[in-house]
Amino acid sequence: MDLALSTTLHTTFDDAIERTRTALADQGFGILTDIDMRATLKAKLGHDMEDYRILGACNPPLAHRAVDINRQIGLLLPCNVVVRRDPTDPDTIIVEAMNPQLMVQVTDQPALNPVADDAAARLRATLAALDSTRT
Repeated sequence: MDLALSTTLHTTFDDAIERTRTALADQGFGILTDIDMRATLKAKLGHDMEDYRILGACNPPLAHRAVDINRQIGLLLPCNVVVRRDPTDPDTIIVEAMNPQLMVQVTDQPALNPVADDAAARLRATLAALDSTRT
């Protein structure tokens, strides 16, 4: 099973962040966290790296359904979406979303399948929207 659903864009990093936020919102996801790994690693370790942001996306109805099935599923929430510059090609931005099917695989609870399928469909639609607006 793939760890991520992904697409690549050829745009600015800031544009990719904005477009990803919009596409997620269109699929019912809000952003709970926004972690700037580049800034954090620079500030805490003095380490330079390419642009790399982790957006903690949450779709409340899906989260509610999952938590009702297994209270520990919160350990796997929110759905992380990474927007990062390709370290080998600075003109390429990679957008990756956690594959929701991992919840089912990790918990071995088939009851989570419909929730994971719904989340995966929404995340695929998010990535498809980014594909359709490529520059």
